[in-house]
Amino acid sequence: MTEDEARNWLQENFTVPRETWAKLERYVAILLNEMDEQNLIAESTRAHIWARHIVDSAQLLIHSKAAGQGDWVDLGSGAGLPGIVVACLLERPVLMVESRRKRIDFLNRVIADLGLKNATIVGGRVETLPPMRAAVISARAYAPLPKLLSSALHLSDKNSIWILPKGRNAQNELEAVRPSWQAVFHVEPSVTDADSAILIAHSVKPVAKRKGRP
Repeated sequence: MTEDEARNWLQENFTVPRETWAKLERYVAILLNEMDEQNLIAESTRAHIWARHIVDSAQLLIHSKAAGQGDWVDLGSGAGLPGIVVACLLERPVLMVESRRKRIDFLNRVIADLGLKNATIVGGRVETLPPMRAAVISARAYAPLPKLLSSALHLSDKNSIWILPKGRNAQNELEAVRPSWQAVFHVEPSVTDADSAILIAHSVKPVAKRKGRP
């Protein structure tokens, strides 16, 4: 996907008013400028930021249409991908969880600069957050699937939709967790990379351990 194709895809799949375009453009500018201070995205993706990062994040919204009311919780938000993009395109409250101080400071600056009233940063580890019922849980390059599910289970209920970009190893990661995790899983192709995929899940819970014989 080229940069022009990425912008066209956004326009075709979302209602993007001028104000939202301005926020996305501003976010891209801030992100690229901050790269001089900290490594937020891979250097090799600078020239393809709309396809590799903005659309790659925005496509997750397509899989959230069945979500009920509640927060969108983004784990390990890092540079704000997908959290900032989601907050620009949706009115739903977006809670971004990040443990690294420099990333937290960066995300708070972005939120203030863009005027994103529906976005909040929580500094700390995912495991330390109080229990909640997220409508959507996303995580992009946060952790392998077993750790991801176990660390964030307390943020979900049976209705929460988990939307997890997992690259080329999506199917392998899914097969690896089936013995220990029960859920309605399916795999969706990525619109930005033919070799990548997105894991979608709901009704996530650990598999009950069988009691041993006395």
